[in-house]
Amino acid sequence: MRIIAGSLKGKKLYAAPGSNTRPTGAKLREAVFGITAPAIPGARVLDLFAGTGAYALEALSRGALDAVLIDADTAAMMVIKKNIRLCQAEQQTQCYRWDIARDLNCIRGDKPGFDLVFMDPPYEHQDLITLALKNLSDGRCLKNEAQVLVEHGAGRSDFPEGIPSSFEIADRRKYGKSLVTFLNYMI
Repeated sequence: MRIIAGSLKGKKLYAAPGSNTRPTGAKLREAVFGITAPAIPGARVLDLFAGTGAYALEALSRGALDAVLIDADTAAMMVIKKNIRLCQAEQQTQCYRWDIARDLNCIRGDKPGFDLVFMDPPYEHQDLITLALKNLSDGRCLKNEAQVLVEHGAGRSDFPEGIPSSFEIADRRKYGKSLVTFLNYMI
């Protein structure tokens, strides 16, 4: 797995061994970044369920200002930190090993809100989408009109119900076995 474009183009990224982490493939990341390209330069990025950190590091490579990466898995966090070091992005990143389903207090009060959020929870735990969106809204983590991209399994035809009313589904795209739902956040 490699960074696709930007200042870090071609930089190799590592993934944790085993099946706890499912890295997002290059074709899907390329498609997502093609759609979100105008929002990336100067953006503050939040990568939830970060896994390898590929979404955040790709955004930094394409001109994002900084990124916060959060994952609950210890092995994934070790790989994320390794990938950050390999990309020499320590000054632009913060990492938290945190249970996103519980709350997002780890970033409460962190600088002005995020412009762009990448969320890629385990496909078998789609209930985490609603919990994470609720925690983003309750924690006031986002700037008005922030974009949230949620990668989830294509086996589910509908996006989970019960998401906060502050999020509006703007688009949905299918890529193989994955769906990406694009949300806009409105205060």
